[in-house]
Amino acid sequence: MKHFLITSQAGKRLIGKALASNTAVVNAAKSNTLVIIAGTTNGYIAEELLKHLNIDGFSRKRFFRGLTLPYNMQLSSEGRLIDESQFPGDIIITKGEWQKGKTINDIVDTLEEGDLIIKGANAINLEHNQAAVLIGHPKAGTIGIILPAVVGRRVKLIVAVGLEKRVNDNLYALAEKTNAPGNTGYRLLPIPGQVFTELDAITQLTGATADLIASGGICGAEGAVYLVVHGSKEQEEIVEKLFNQILVEPSFDPNHI
Repeated sequence: MKHFLITSQAGKRLIGKALASNTAVVNAAKSNTLVIIAGTTNGYIAEELLKHLNIDGFSRKRFFRGLTLPYNMQLSSEGRLIDESQFPGDIIITKGEWQKGKTINDIVDTLEEGDLIIKGANAINLEHNQAAVLIGHPKAGTIGIILPAVVGRRVKLIVAVGLEKRVNDNLYALAEKTNAPGNTGYRLLPIPGQVFTELDAITQLTGATADLIASGGICGAEGAVYLVVHGSKEQEEIVEKLFNQILVEPSFDPNHI
């Protein structure tokens, strides 16, 4: 058994490495259509996957629609940047070809069973394996665009989300409270899909299992989590080598904003 402290940015890199080698993700990218919805965690996934597929030209800069930032940084009332002119689009890969510059809006009506969407989230409940997104748009934003394909046409959805976004209460109960008429601010929408966190990434990449045992930190370790990893001696050695690679991951670059 080994203990590790992992920062939120290292967690994003870990999730990116795992999903870039995930069989369902790679098969969708090569044989069907894969959509990676823009987001900070998904930027790491896109970076790792495109590298895996030997596709150049991607930058994580501006690869998001909404952000949570300190109060002294300019955002609109919906958590979006005031200037979105440099938004590069989502990542759409069809039969191994990157459809550069396109967004989910351009191709959602063509998606069908066998295709796959990766989207981030703002909340997870580990006990119930639930994920949810904050809603600021009156038409429910990108999740409102995605759901007809996921629910109506059985397009697979993977929800990539870091452990720092965990909440304790049932997300459906929270959504009922948050979305009640007369309230103001964000709404909350629990979403169907396969929740994928750092815990899942460790198991996929190494065969070991991990548990969250503590969290917190300062000076760049805000949102960090302590994990205890269980496995064979060989598996734990693989985990240690993997963590030595990702723990040097720098904090999010303000120039990407």
